[in-house]
Amino acid sequence: MASSVPPASVPAATAAPGTGFGFASKTKKKHFVQQKVKVFRAADPLVGVFLWGVAHSINELSQVPPPVMLLPDDFKASSKIKVNNHLFHRENLPSHFKFKEYCPQVFRNLRDRFGIDDQDYLVRVRYGVSLTRSPPSETEGSDGRFLISYDRTLVIKEVSSEDIADMHSNLSNYHQYIVKCHGSTLLPQFLGMYRVSVDNEDSYMLVMRNMFSHRLPVHRKYDLKGSLVSREASDKEKVKELPTLKDMDFLNKNQKVYIGEEEKKVFLEKLKRDVEVMTGVLGEMALRAPEIQGWRYKGGTWEWRGGSEASHLSLGSQFLVQLKIMDYSLLLGIHDIIRGSEPEEEGPVREEESEGDGDCGLTGPPALVGSYGTSPEGIGGYIHSHRPLGPGEFESFIDVYAIRSAEGAPQKEVYFMGLIDILTQYDAKKKAAHAAKTVKHGAGAEISTVHPEQYAKRFLDFITNIFA
Repeated sequence: MASSVPPASVPAATAAPGTGFGFASKTKKKHFVQQKVKVFRAADPLVGVFLWGVAHSINELSQVPPPVMLLPDDFKASSKIKVNNHLFHRENLPSHFKFKEYCPQVFRNLRDRFGIDDQDYLVRVRYGVSLTRSPPSETEGSDGRFLISYDRTLVIKEVSSEDIADMHSNLSNYHQYIVKCHGSTLLPQFLGMYRVSVDNEDSYMLVMRNMFSHRLPVHRKYDLKGSLVSREASDKEKVKELPTLKDMDFLNKNQKVYIGEEEKKVFLEKLKRDVEVMTGVLGEMALRAPEIQGWRYKGGTWEWRGGSEASHLSLGSQFLVQLKIMDYSLLLGIHDIIRGSEPEEEGPVREEESEGDGDCGLTGPPALVGSYGTSPEGIGGYIHSHRPLGPGEFESFIDVYAIRSAEGAPQKEVYFMGLIDILTQYDAKKKAAHAAKTVKHGAGAEISTVHPEQYAKRFLDFITNIFA
């Protein structure tokens, strides 16, 4: 679809009658200057087009009521716009660009299930003037760049076309699982998936909820896989202001997570369920593909299409055909309440991205007071209207991955824990990597590239033991 869109601008103000002061003896003619909108940056046309495209997409969705139920075609649908407009001023937007949103109705439904109002989402992305762009990580596997919304509640990750293909193929599985668990999961909360084309170059963006807090700074963070080989932060990483530490660092520092028994029980149950779904171990919950022999996924539920009695009874084993998801990590961020309550020295804003941040745990500049969205139903309105929070306090509605340390714990901390890097499947490339590492380190070594079932068991065993 071709479109010719005028440059964004703010209408000139108009003076209201009867607003002058009593001391004025005559009316002075006012000259109003049209203010430039600074949302779009010529220095980074990719970001400008992305912000414009999300606004366009949400506006289009607002014209159509949400469907009563999602259809199979919704998981294949997309909306596209192509702009060829030489009247665009380069200061606002490029003259030529394309924007595509994948599965708009599906992600609209997911945002709703995660408690994020569309208008609130729009405020965060479209008017995220202070979006922070992080440079690419030097770590293998973390090849994308990150943006973070101005209020630090959303993370936008630049991903590969292969990641988009994997996400697309597993989206129906992911959506069904979110429906089943009512959004109570440690998995990333995916909120939107887009393609931006500028200067004949395609970039792919995945929007997620930030796993870290919008207001409580993270003082230490770990990327934990349950593997010990090559799982220590490099010297270059360790000198950073907030390095991403790994499994060996966690063990060497005798780090522990101090949460209550009930919180630990709930967390581990949720973790086990999420991991088993990804590896296909849990029969009644694991998901594989839109269609399995004798069954069909339609409108958010599985229905029997017919077939032999044996096929019907073997649904559990049919589901055991693996998703083959692996290479995921537990992202652990730790907020020190005592340190967080001390006044911080002002310094330059950190915009670096540490190695290992695979999905959606980003820190950044503190959110501006009063700069949240105003949608009463969404997160913005919730933040805007709620009472001020004290040291170490958070709202579970917003910081959904947060758990406070137990009473009497040796450290007063808040922990942010979620699963990241969930798009990697066990394919030929991973099999080759596993073979190479086995030759190098031996069959018994705790290498990260193993079979999905072995990876899941080792991962769960390791994470179970991080608690005091």
